Amino acid sequence: MKYAVLIVAFMAIIATALLSVHTEEPPATIHQHEIGQAGIEMVATRQDTMPEEDYPFKKTEAEWKEILTSKEYRILRERGTELPYVNEYDDNKREGIYVCGGCGQKLYSSEHKYDSGTGWPSFWKPVADSLVGEREDNSFFMTRIEIVCSNCGGHLGHVFDDGPQPTGLRYCMNSAAMDFIPKDEVSADE
Repeated sequence: MKYAVLIVAFMAIIATALLSVHTEEPPATIHQHEIGQAGIEMVATRQDTMPEEDYPFKKTEAEWKEILTSKEYRILRERGTELPYVNEYDDNKREGIYVCGGCGQKLYSSEHKYDSGTGWPSFWKPVADSLVGEREDNSFFMTRIEIVCSNCGGHLGHVFDDGPQPTGLRYCMNSAAMDFIPKDEVSADE
């Protein structure tokens, strides 16, 4: 399965290069980063012509680069995707909540997490619908629904309609876009 993901990523690189030669739209770009124990992290970004939302939690790009690691920045601010199965929270079975790695807003509860078999942490619903926003994502020759933090606009992942009941949704998130707070460390007001 891990090799299939690398093959798909390689094919996306080739297709993106060919597409950028034959279209007038800004090409998607692929970056390879952090070769190490976790393998190669592939990050896909695209230029977005959608006007920026007015999010309550705002930072300049320089400020984001100061407070986020390079991996967090590539995912949260550049709409990157980490490799499946080699991320921090895919196998996390502890009770607690997942918060935005950019601003700390609550996003998902371990009560709603399940093993989707995709290699990314997956949830069948957020803590509250108002905590995440949706955007159309037309990258990589497909249309998907991107999920962003409603407080800072950080890219979290995508939502698909192949999840378990009662919602039938699969919120497929990037571990690097979130922080986990164990249940015993969650304050009463959260």
